[in-house]
Amino acid sequence: QVQLVESGGGLVQAGGSLRLSCVVSRRDFSIGEMGWYRQAPGKQRELVATISPEGRRTRYADSVKGRFTISRDASNTVSLQMDSLKSEDTAVYYCNAEIFVSGSPRDYWGQGTQVTVSS
Repeated sequence: QVQLVESGGGLVQAGGSLRLSCVVSRRDFSIGEMGWYRQAPGKQRELVATISPEGRRTRYADSVKGRFTISRDASNTVSLQMDSLKSEDTAVYYCNAEIFVSGSPRDYWGQGTQVTVSS
């Protein structure tokens, strides 16, 4: 059983910063691309940022470019540093990981962590 455990959400004022982290519960599987998505009330889930397996390639939503930074370690953790937060960043943030189980890639999701930015 593989789980993604997120931490770091909370309430922050506009202009402030938060750092989200996500840990994959098992280290014996290969992990491919990892990323963060978010879903605001009444909206669809959207991509925030992704990072390649070796950490060299990143991709960001236009709305967060220059403010958010995704990173990962060599093991099983992906982080999202969020600076200059805006009220429109308020959402539930979900960690995503492509994990190779028995050689086949499968998508796994965290339970979500709430980020609320007050204006």
